[in-house]
Amino acid sequence: MAPPRFMGLTGHPLSLAVSTVATTGFVLFGYDQGVMSGIITDPAFNNLFPATKSNSTMQAFVTAIYEVGCLFGAIFILTFGDWIGRRRAMMMGGTIMILGVIIQVTSERHATPLAQFIVGRTITGVGNGINTSTIPTYQAECSRTSNRGLLICIEGGVIAFGTLVAYWIDYGASYGSADLSWRFPIAFQIVFALIVVIPTIWLPESPRWLLTRERYAEGETVIAALRGLELDDKETQLQKQIIMDSIKASGYAGRRGTPLKAVFTGGKTQHFRRMMLGVSSQFMQQVGGCNAVIYYFPILFEQSINQTHNISLLLGGVNMIVYAIFATLSWFIIERVGRRKLFLWGTVGQCLSMVIVFSCLIPGTEAAAKGAAVGLFTYIASFGASWLPLPWLYPAEINPIKTRQKANALSTCSNWLFNFLIVMITPIMISNIHWGTYLFFAIVNACFLPLIYFTYPETARRSLEEIDIIFAKGYVENIAYVRAAKELEFLSDEEIDRKARMYGLVEEAESEKEAEGLGIVREVEKGGLKGGLKG
Repeated sequence: MAPPRFMGLTGHPLSLAVSTVATTGFVLFGYDQGVMSGIITDPAFNNLFPATKSNSTMQAFVTAIYEVGCLFGAIFILTFGDWIGRRRAMMMGGTIMILGVIIQVTSERHATPLAQFIVGRTITGVGNGINTSTIPTYQAECSRTSNRGLLICIEGGVIAFGTLVAYWIDYGASYGSADLSWRFPIAFQIVFALIVVIPTIWLPESPRWLLTRERYAEGETVIAALRGLELDDKETQLQKQIIMDSIKASGYAGRRGTPLKAVFTGGKTQHFRRMMLGVSSQFMQQVGGCNAVIYYFPILFEQSINQTHNISLLLGGVNMIVYAIFATLSWFIIERVGRRKLFLWGTVGQCLSMVIVFSCLIPGTEAAAKGAAVGLFTYIASFGASWLPLPWLYPAEINPIKTRQKANALSTCSNWLFNFLIVMITPIMISNIHWGTYLFFAIVNACFLPLIYFTYPETARRSLEEIDIIFAKGYVENIAYVRAAKELEFLSDEEIDRKARMYGLVEEAESEKEAEGLGIVREVEKGGLKGGLKG
């Protein structure tokens, strides 16, 4: 019997197709992050939307309203993600983004162009919120342990490539006609959205999602197809059994969805702690100042370092090349260095870079301001190599199968909520407190270090089911989870099953399910008794 196929592919080529689509979704995300940076102060754009001209608050609102849409998209997945599934959510997200782009680029002077543009940008955000809440989970659940970190890290890293493309398209389009200068850069993202939507029609669903929905035959088929194995191969059956044990340990077995309250529970699975680790990583990514640099780099150069609009756009493009190069660096070190060290070193780099920026802006001279430009470049290099990909990887792997979709959606909600806050306040902070803006971000980054050091367990080279064992070990042995991760040896598939039983994960889940079943029987008997009395 030959291995099952999707899109005519099996094994590594099929995994590559999954990763290509997932990666394109994050290129689109990065493009949308960067595209407004060169447009928001463009004369042609300001003439069509006069409210944005020389008005930092309105510029911030038009840029940041996208994050509100993203937040709503993440909330949608939080509510309906487990019911919809990973594939359908991705197709839905891409389609909604295309609709939003069409609404934006068809804004005309004779109507209410600003209102239409804002509505379109919000709708585009909804689609991106759906995608960013779903794609890392889909990639994590379709990947092998050996390359899961790398693949999701590539996803996060290509955000930089999307932003790089957006910056240079903005710069090139600025030499075109008035309409071309802003309509074409916004319309171009449809290309990426189509690459997400169309191939996904034929890609497999996440095997873990299928098994949680009790679609066992389909789940088994996808496991075999992704690994290039036959259905009755020993490894296929072992992987299926490990996932099923994880589902039982999470208390998910036999349920059609996970209630939100499950995310806020503790015990051996530590759902709440793990959710908060993911949420905090996304929170810290945003309040560390990344979008103060990415969205407003040209504006920072114009207002803080006194460069012309053209030179600011050009320097913004160069900065994005640096961003993309260092984002690529993370692909080669993520598994070797590990998550914890990369988080810590990236934070130190960001903090010191902000110190350079505010120190060089204090004198107020043109010569000193050039030093601030160096600080912005070193900041984006530190961010690209660490904090850009890690908050997309960590929530997708740290959370157990029962709560992964909801916890990942909550972490994405955190991202967009604080993304909106930072994008809104940055122009206002620069206008009012100048170099104090960068001092603020330096202090915030310094505060991250103890939180990461004492609470973030290492997950590199661990399977998703192995990470469950880390938290069970920490809870049962009453030790810090960082220490539990250090002490737990790397496990084979057979050892994972044995450790799960040793720490009581499987037995506990089975007991909970029996108790629930008994409760249902009692309710049925109670209802039958009432019916008998009425009769």
